[in-house]
This record gives sequence, C-alpha cells and structure tokens, in this order.
Amino acid sequence: MDLYSGEAESVDVGARLRQLREERDVSMRALARLSGLSANALSMIERGMTSPSVSTLTKLATALQVPITAFFRAEPAKENIVHRKASERTRIPFLRGVIEGLGGEMFNGRVEAFLLTLENGASSGPTTMIHSGSELVFCLRGRMEYEVEGKQFVLDAGDSLLFSANQKHHWRNSGGTVVNAIIVISAFDETERPSEFHVAAAQAESLSMDELDALDRLEGDPPEEV
Repeated sequence: MDLYSGEAESVDVGARLRQLREERDVSMRALARLSGLSANALSMIERGMTSPSVSTLTKLATALQVPITAFFRAEPAKENIVHRKASERTRIPFLRGVIEGLGGEMFNGRVEAFLLTLENGASSGPTTMIHSGSELVFCLRGRMEYEVEGKQFVLDAGDSLLFSANQKHHWRNSGGTVVNAIIVISAFDETERPSEFHVAAAQAESLSMDELDALDRLEGDPPEEV
C-alpha cells in the first residue's frame, strides 16, 4: 500500500492534542508544567488558533509519553478480517531499514504485527521505547539484538523473544547481513498504537531540545513559538 497515493486526509493536530491529553487524564495546567509551555499556548493549539512547531510537538510528545506520530494519526476503518497481499502492505522506510504493516493497523482488535527489515547497522534509534502490551519477536533471517531492561538477547534465524512491552527495549542489526523479523504486539491499551513507538524510534532525529529550539528560531519563529 502506497502511503502517498490518493487524497491526503487533513488531521486536526489541536483536536488530537486535546484527545491525547484527555485520554491520559492530564489537565491543561499539568501539561503546561510537564512540557515547559504556557497554558495559553496549549489552549491556542487545541482551539486551532496556531500551528505547533516541530520542537513544540516534540516537547508535547515527551510530556504525554507518546510518539510524535500520534498527533497526525487518522484512525482507519477497522475490520474483523484483514487480508493483505504482499504488494498491499503499508511500508514505512527509515535509515537502513523498513517496517511493513501486516494488517494490524486495520484490525478490529488489540493485535498489531509488522515485518521488520534491517540492513547492517540499522537500529530502533538512540533511545529505548516503552509501550503497553506483550511483544513477540521472531527472527526470520540474519542476527538481531534486542535489549530489554538492560539485558541483551541475540536472536538468530528461528529464535524468538517474548516480553512485557512496558519494559525499556531497543533493537538493532548486530550481524553483517540483512535481518528480517516479525514483531507481534498484543493486549495493549486501546488508546495506544504500539507500532508507532517502533516507527518513531527508528525515525527519531538525534537533535537535542535546544537544537530543535535553535532550528525554530532560524526558521523565524520566536522563542515561545507554538
């Protein structure tokens, strides 16, 4: 499935921010304190009176403990049976790798599955991730390394790993050949889409918060730009 085909669907970032905040029972004042932004700035974003910058979205995602992609998610229609031809998979490329959806994004249930392809040196980014649910990893080809709560697990072709995903985890290609692995995440919170954490981690920029603020200023935004 081509992510960029057809008509682009407009997503109300302010409405998504309000939804994410209310789902987590976080008040406007509490989010302002956690993110370092003013309550007035947050109110303007939620009411659609201003568009948030990259650094603002990063701060809000960190404060709400969600991947930044959660602000742009448009929920597709869910189905009880999902059949995907290989050519119809949702493909999300990242540095030295690609994540291919196996239908979980359309399934009416709390199961997500995706195929991970990693070239030599590919990883899930500079930081660990945490999300709800249980995670099963099955290595199809190559050698990959999973770190869970500081413990290292090496998976060769045919090996598997199962763990509670509310533990800090991270993956990378630790061998010299291409890795193919299937990851299945189940029993996660209804408000989460766990694959987003893996996508966001793999695509994460290595910029610090100060560097993001500097980038906004270079683009002409004032220091308290939202």
